[in-house]
Amino acid sequence: MKAFLILEDGTVFTGTSIGSKKEIISEIVFNTSMTGYLEVLTDPSYAGQAVCMTYPLIGNYGICHEDQESLRPWPDGYIVREISRIPSNFRCEDTIQNFLKRYDIPGIAGIDTRALTKILREKGTMNGMITTNADYKLEEVLPKLKEYTTGRVVERVTCEEKKVLKGSGPKVALMDFGAKDNIARSLNQRGCQVTVYPAFTKAEEILKDDPDGIMLSNGPGDPKECTSIIEEIKKLYDSQVPIFAICLGHQLMALATGADTRKMKYGHRGGNHPVKDLETGRVYISSQNHGYMVDTDTLDPQVAVPAFENVNDKTNEGLKYTGKNIFTVQFHPEACPGPQDSGYLFDRFMKMMEVSE
Repeated sequence: MKAFLILEDGTVFTGTSIGSKKEIISEIVFNTSMTGYLEVLTDPSYAGQAVCMTYPLIGNYGICHEDQESLRPWPDGYIVREISRIPSNFRCEDTIQNFLKRYDIPGIAGIDTRALTKILREKGTMNGMITTNADYKLEEVLPKLKEYTTGRVVERVTCEEKKVLKGSGPKVALMDFGAKDNIARSLNQRGCQVTVYPAFTKAEEILKDDPDGIMLSNGPGDPKECTSIIEEIKKLYDSQVPIFAICLGHQLMALATGADTRKMKYGHRGGNHPVKDLETGRVYISSQNHGYMVDTDTLDPQVAVPAFENVNDKTNEGLKYTGKNIFTVQFHPEACPGPQDSGYLFDRFMKMMEVSE
């Protein structure tokens, strides 16, 4: 069956329908990872977005549920050049087509994903529609596309209740704003007892449980939408508990301490982004997924200073908080998918908790 991808600038791509046949309007973004498509699909940070994979062949090793980063896929839609109809891998349990259908996610295959990516890089991220309706009227579709916003998506992806991963080491409170499973797993593998809290948990409840450290997770959407969460993070900042934050958590901590964030032209999404540690000068290849960034021009150096920057575009990739046991990064040290270069940051967090005891 034919499918159509309509962008808000009026560009139309024609391809083949994959997954669900339903019609969706979403924010269209691209990911440059060459592998790890299942981890991308199950990353809650993609809620409210449709993902274009720039690598031309997707699905060739099928679906292995053990590799999922959450219980289900989160993108509104999926866009690929070529979908592998017959996956081949000893761990394969299903096809990507069945996986998309099971969770009612529509997609489109057979389009020029390179041309789409060039449009998004030149004009910036824009909204689009995936539809199988060949009788669409562009003059009716375009106003709907311009109206779409991702909205308050954190409440869609956070866990419903507190849960504990047992461990014999430090107690870590993980705030789930859309956390990938490997964040909790990376801490648990280092011996931590990890308690995962829903995003809207009050700071008082977290501090009452007497954690040795607090982790602020990744998540979807505009950080400025999370007004009530920011108020609770202010209270966590005022405590003496060591804090490590990733991605959305990094942005929320910046907002909570008086800095500003802004939307990027097309964001960073993929497993090949170089980041420079400003203290050592060393460069790491990182996994990233974000469309917003901290504006370093709004930083008060008495509160925080830049710790990492993106080698490609010099945007901020991390902050070190002055006089506090707090550091935050924009990239994903837990990877999945992506390189493990920056996994040492979890060890830095472990040492922070030891020192503060």
